[in-house]
Amino acid sequence: MKQDSLIHNYIVQTLKDRLSKEYKEIKDNIEEKRHEINGVFPDLILGNHGLVLAACEVETEESITPEKADDWKKVIESGTRLFLMVPTTKTKDVTSLLWEKGIADKASLGTYELRIRMP
Repeated sequence: MKQDSLIHNYIVQTLKDRLSKEYKEIKDNIEEKRHEINGVFPDLILGNHGLVLAACEVETEESITPEKADDWKKVIESGTRLFLMVPTTKTKDVTSLLWEKGIADKASLGTYELRIRMP
């Protein structure tokens, strides 16, 4: 679990740094859950000029559940665009959950993977 938390926080911070070029107002819920959308605390809330434009959720292999998909749906139902970042190996599972919840056409799916190559 600790390893999942480290990976999650690293990916969230990396995305926050990369997205800061496009979004001038980025709120995070990494350390403390302070910023919510429709009762959900996404990892990142992205905005410009006082407007919330999107939310970003980073999932790990352990955090992908039907209950988590319900949270994704709540964010989308608020009218907020949702970016999901999931492990490459879980793309099929997440896509299935998105279809089951009826939000596959409303969420953007990105993937990540960590590789360690030994000599």
